[in-house]
Amino acid sequence: VQLQASGGGSVQPGGSLRLSCQTFGIIMTNNVVGWLRQAPGKEREWISAFSSPDGKTYNADAVKGRVTISRDGAKNTVYLEIHNLKPEDTAVYYCTARQSPVPFLNLATLIGDERWYRHWGQGTLVTVSS
Repeated sequence: VQLQASGGGSVQPGGSLRLSCQTFGIIMTNNVVGWLRQAPGKEREWISAFSSPDGKTYNADAVKGRVTISRDGAKNTVYLEIHNLKPEDTAVYYCTARQSPVPFLNLATLIGDERWYRHWGQGTLVTVSS
């Protein structure tokens, strides 16, 4: 499995960005693609995830209302849109994934733990500054 994150850049406060995570080799119907970020000097934090095949989305409280996660199955890509960007959103954003031959159980309790994920892409840097 390979994950390719892209879409980072420099944005002014209040702006928006759409990050992309293209996946290669995720072949199991049951899979989760998530996004985490690591701000300078801080620990990595989970922010959002997309579950297949049910299409359910999960967002961390810290970004709820400002992020939208979606998936384009034809392109094997999961998108993370972040709106009303703030300087504290400055971070390296990573996409991550896990797949399973059977449906996940208790997914909501697992997806926020970066240790649960099995595959990682390289990060893409988002800088929010005026």
